Amino acid sequence: MQATATVLVYSDNADTREQVRLATGRRPAADVPQVRFIECATMPAVLKELGEGGVDVCVLDGETTPAGGMGVCRQIKDEIFNCPPVLLLIGRPQDAWLATWSRAEAAVTLPVEPVEFASALAQLLRTRLAIGA
Repeated sequence: MQATATVLVYSDNADTREQVRLATGRRPAADVPQVRFIECATMPAVLKELGEGGVDVCVLDGETTPAGGMGVCRQIKDEIFNCPPVLLLIGRPQDAWLATWSRAEAAVTLPVEPVEFASALAQLLRTRLAIGA
């Protein structure tokens, strides 16, 4: 198993970024590596980090302004070669169809519910890192 996994968290809200960190803890599940976070508050920062490579999963806040996580997700899926899987944070369960439109691999609602979030993040890490495959 790789030593650490890198998770990019995009939100203009520091409290949301903190919710993600707290819900993840050191690792979201026992069978995945410990997590290192890259926090981004702007879309240009997201694009810069993804361009540098090494990101295993992106967590994007659909409620971020002016560039929401759904639009950012759709853009990076089009523009980033071998784009990491995306876990989208959505404002309401009814927004799940927008997460599908954006091509996110998973979505959870805000505020972050720790067990649901950690489970979704762990599954994306397993897939990306091919753990148990």
